[in-house]
This record gives sequence, structure tokens and C-alpha cells, in this order.
Amino acid sequence: MTATPEDELPEVAEAKTDEKETESVAKESEVIEEVVQTPEEVEVTEKIEATSENKEVGVAKKVEEEPLEQQSDELEETKATPKKPQSEIEPSETVRYDKGLAKSRKGFGAKLNALLANFRRVDEDFFEELEETLIEADVGFETAMKISDELQDEVKLRNAKSRSDVSDAIIERLVDIYESEGIDEDNSLHFAKDPDEPTVFLFVGVNGVGKTTTIGKLAHRYQQAGKKVLLAAGDTFRAGAIEQLAEWGRRVGVDVVTKPEKSDPAAVVYDAVIKAKKENYDILLVDTAGRLQNKVNLMNELDKIKRVITRELPDAPQEVLLALDATTGQNALTQAKQFKEVTDVTGIVLTKLDGTARGGIVLAIRNELHLPVKLVGLGEKMDDLRDFSPEEFVYGLFKGLVTPKKD
Repeated sequence: MTATPEDELPEVAEAKTDEKETESVAKESEVIEEVVQTPEEVEVTEKIEATSENKEVGVAKKVEEEPLEQQSDELEETKATPKKPQSEIEPSETVRYDKGLAKSRKGFGAKLNALLANFRRVDEDFFEELEETLIEADVGFETAMKISDELQDEVKLRNAKSRSDVSDAIIERLVDIYESEGIDEDNSLHFAKDPDEPTVFLFVGVNGVGKTTTIGKLAHRYQQAGKKVLLAAGDTFRAGAIEQLAEWGRRVGVDVVTKPEKSDPAAVVYDAVIKAKKENYDILLVDTAGRLQNKVNLMNELDKIKRVITRELPDAPQEVLLALDATTGQNALTQAKQFKEVTDVTGIVLTKLDGTARGGIVLAIRNELHLPVKLVGLGEKMDDLRDFSPEEFVYGLFKGLVTPKKD
């Protein structure tokens, strides 16, 4: 099978972060000004996202240097700074989610307030507008329809007449649906049961969503935890992808298995698995191509890689993680549906959640795809890639939007 960097996956829309974010900000700025990014925020965001969108090796290397250098400096500062009390170094998960979901919370609150601004009575027109509002908030079409249908009975049951009563009913119904859909959901990452065998995480996703950055940050997490970590540069088709992962390896101090561009990705993964077994690595993180000519080729390539892994390590890979860019909203949901068709995805990595007002996409992923979100990006720093906590997510997204009940 032959593939080139220009090969496309027609049915999997590539994440075009800058373009989508511009459209998102333009739409949401009509509702609330707080969601609009300042020029300084835009500049920071563009620096972070630039590395994944370059198609030539030289450009990719040049752009990647800057944010990685900044992150490297942060690590060096951490080593040189005298130790502080743990409470000053590590913010709580509640604080992280609160800050990381601030834009989504404001955006959703603004949309809800706009819906209720002209509130007169709860009738058929109201519920039609509610459906549109929820879809715009990226909770998903099916979820919006479900909430609208269930809420009609709920509002009658509560005899909700005031704006605050109706608003509370909407949010509480959202939370109820989200929690009921996740009763049997497993958000934890799974590791090799045999302590003598390496754990293998296979990463999939289109180019530009932060897949390689996620691998680098996760490698840093496990390396700091005392694990011996190995990376495999299995994306041999995109120009600059190998150098990008190799640079991450240098920055965080872990080994990377590479081959020249256009090499067989399965061959890279095979070498990495053999090395991980022989040299007693604890964790192997595998990068893969984000696009090939068509869906069939992508499926065949991913199947081949999984066969190579399973042949040497029958219980691996322990996770197949799909990276999605939260700033792309419904486009991320489309990507998830496509990748779910071509490979056995075990969980979602939702990147750039802190940089978007589209946090409602987590609701859509759970309710429409029934795929667990396992990791989320809540900031730009190395330790802002966090294990997903459903409870903290709900708190961070809806905090302050429900009217406190008076005694």
C-alpha cells in the first residue's frame, strides 16, 4: 500500500482549528463579549496550534521549536526553584476544571440567557428555540432532541413559570441525561496486567488536533512518575511528523524509535515493540498517520499496526486513543464517528478544551457515541493534560448556572 503526505481521508474532515475557531468566536460574540479572545490570547493560541498545521519539514521544525522551548524552560525552572508546599504547586482538580471550562461555561450561559431573554411562556416555539440553542452549544443533535422532549413533561410537572425555574430545569435535565448515559462508562486508562510486559497506547486522529503534543505530554507525565517510556514515530507520511515527535522525546528525556519518511509505519511499530520488550520499557506510546488516501487504506494501516503489536504482545494495545480538538465542535464529533467505524477506539483524548466555548461536545460524545473521554487538555503547560473526571467536568461546565435553592 502506498501513501503520501497529500493523501486525504475524504470522509474524515481534517481539523482546521484557526478557521473553525474564527467562525465559533464570530458567532458567539453576538451573544456575549466575554467569550471573545483578546489579541494576546489569540497570539498564544496560534503559537500552540501552528506546529500541527505545517506540511513541510523545515517549517514544522521551525515552528515546533518555540512552544517546546518554552515548555522546556518551564521544566528547568521547576527543577531550579526551591520546593514549595504541595498545595501551592498543584492546584486541585476542581480548580483546574473550573479554569479550563470557563469559556465553555460563559458561552453556554450566554446562549441560555439569550434564549430566555424574550421568555414569555413555555410553548412549542420555546422548545424549538431550545433545540437550536443546545445544538449551537455543541451538545449534539440527538441530545438536544432528547432534552427538548423530556423537558416538556418536566416543566409541566414542576409547574415552572419563571425564567430561573425553566433555566434550572434545562440544566438539571442535561446533567441527568449525561450521568445516566455514563453509568457503565470506564474513564480510566488501562495498563498491562503482566508487570514484565510494556503497556502500549496507540494514538489515532486527524492531523492538527494535538495528537503528537498529547503523546509528548503523556510521556513527560510517566517519565516524571519514574516509568521508562518509549515513543514510536508511526506517522511516516506527514512531513515533519517524525522530527516533531523526536523533538518531544529530546525535550522530555525519553527514547524515540524512528525510520525515514515514507517508511512502512508497521515496521516502525515492530521495531519499537521489540525494543520495549528487550530493554524493559514500562510504557510505549505509538503515533500513527492522521490521513491516508481513503478510509479503507486507513483501516488497513491501523489493522496492520495492531496485528504487529498483538503478535508480540497478545494483550496489547491496552488503549486505542482518539485525539479530538475540542475547538472544532461538531466537526470533532464527525471525526469520532468516522474513526469509530475504522478501528476499535477505546477512549477519547479531548485537546484544547480550555481554549473553546464548545465544551458541550463532551455531552455529545457520551450520549451519541458512547465513547469514554479519558484525557482532557485544560491548559498549555506540561501538567495540564489531565485524566478526565466526569464529576469535575459537570461542576466546571455548569457551576453557577443553577439558581441556589432558598431554605
